[in-house]
Amino acid sequence: MTFLKQFQARKGGLLKIKTQLYWYDKGRHDGNPGRVCLILDVCDARQIDSHDVDAVGAANEQAESDGKKVNSVDAFLLVDGVPRWIWLSEADVELL
Repeated sequence: MTFLKQFQARKGGLLKIKTQLYWYDKGRHDGNPGRVCLILDVCDARQIDSHDVDAVGAANEQAESDGKKVNSVDAFLLVDGVPRWIWLSEADVELL
């Protein structure tokens, strides 16, 4: 089962973001690894407009800067009570 299909099967469930997030609007990492979020929706990475994505997981960001291709998804998550699109890779998350 692909990472996307695993994620889609968990809609309505929880995930743990193991890495910190880089928030585009703040231009910095949040220094808050280990947060638990509710999965509202998920789609193939970069399928939605990149202007709608609020943050990227640190592992995904590092892989991209190293020029590596990773399995990633755009996930619509409830983060600290606010629904947000986050770009995540397998290394960023643990599906609970």
